[in-house]
Amino acid sequence: MLSAAAGIGVQQLTPAPAQTLTVMAAVEDLPTGRTLGPGDVVEVHLPLELMPQGTFTDSTELNGKQLAAPLRKGQLLVDSHLVGPGLLTGAPPGSAAVPLRLADQSSIQLLAPGQLINVVLTGGNGYEQQGSSEVLAEGVPVLWTSAQGGKTGQWLENEASDGLIVVTANPDQASRLAGASTKGKLFFVLVG
Repeated sequence: MLSAAAGIGVQQLTPAPAQTLTVMAAVEDLPTGRTLGPGDVVEVHLPLELMPQGTFTDSTELNGKQLAAPLRKGQLLVDSHLVGPGLLTGAPPGSAAVPLRLADQSSIQLLAPGQLINVVLTGGNGYEQQGSSEVLAEGVPVLWTSAQGGKTGQWLENEASDGLIVVTANPDQASRLAGASTKGKLFFVLVG
């Protein structure tokens, strides 16, 4: 009788096992721009209450997707880590992902997702026509660059993406940036 009471007491004090969910994590450190394949992710089991939104429960969902940011070994993959609609996760309502073709393609090597830039439009041709500069957008975050891993994954072919970056812009900035490269040359200034 005493052992039965002790068993019931232990059972009452022992917490129930937490419900877990199988999610995908990076099997090793993965660079920005990496196109994911079957060997890049591993299944991990975590309690439901620790699960961030946007996680993936099936590795086949990730095949062929491109990383927008680097991942550390064991880091969970979520939709905001991938090139595509998840890049605007957390952006204010009405934000847009705006592609920009920069005049100095080699300068893109200086950019990484998350950096803030001012986008500058420069008119003139540098010879007969006097140039003027105008800041079209201030402090816009970079979402993606054509320099990421030399691959563009699901967005564009490599040749079509040369000199291209994608930034987050509010509606006013987006209207100024859309098609701006047809009015002159676009450059950026890194800001803090």
